[in-house]
Amino acid sequence: MVRICLPMLVILAAALPAASQTRTPSHHCIAIADTAPELVWHAGWGDPLPSETVRLSYIGHSTYFLETHGGLSVATDYTGMLGPADIVPDVVTMNHAHSSHWTSHPDPRIPNVLQGWDYTGEPAGHHLDLGEILVRNVPTDIRRPGGAVEPAGNSIFVFEVAGLCIGHLGHLHHEPTPRQYAALGRLDLVMVPVDGGMTLDLAAMTRVVKRLRSSVVLPMHWFGAGTLSAFLSGMEDEFVIDLREGASLEVSLASLPARPTVIVLMPRLLE
Repeated sequence: MVRICLPMLVILAAALPAASQTRTPSHHCIAIADTAPELVWHAGWGDPLPSETVRLSYIGHSTYFLETHGGLSVATDYTGMLGPADIVPDVVTMNHAHSSHWTSHPDPRIPNVLQGWDYTGEPAGHHLDLGEILVRNVPTDIRRPGGAVEPAGNSIFVFEVAGLCIGHLGHLHHEPTPRQYAALGRLDLVMVPVDGGMTLDLAAMTRVVKRLRSSVVLPMHWFGAGTLSAFLSGMEDEFVIDLREGASLEVSLASLPARPTVIVLMPRLLE
């Protein structure tokens, strides 16, 4: 069993200036139209990035901050709280299962605010191509009090950048259907909520992660060492467990680990 004692910050995220650049396509991250050496991690956010490399920084809760070589940035499950630095992301994504995953008053300077749901009740549909990065979504349902289901209330957001396919499961409440798995494509890296009940129970979430078989799994939405340890214990039979002290990870297609790996980053505000 994996035993850990880790500090927990429940805070939320931010970003950098924009740039326009040609995106290197991923040859395996394909949404089916009809169906809907070692990782480098010591550098901090805002530092220059090598070509074809992305940096992911864990801010807290379900917020990760993604940076590209060309200077584009994305904040996931954005709530409007960006920390002490005045950073304006190029893109923010949001989900509305709980208020800690979205805001009704995003910073008006943010050029692209992508809601994972649509107030009309129809599935949200995003396909935002900024040149260096493409952002799309796969809608999923969420639970409501009393057992009701809100169709398409959540979105799994997918970021295609630097030849990588990066997924953020959002506030996932059910195992994806075959159609949804097909629409996701092959995810090289996936951000996964591991609270064990507010989203999917741990047994179901472990099944999802093992089916995705991503090279890198980044846990999020963990509320203490106990929940995180329980998730890691369920993964260690098939995945390498890598506990880090830092908040940021740099990754490229060439530097993906040889064996599927769960990397635990420590949450930290961008300052």
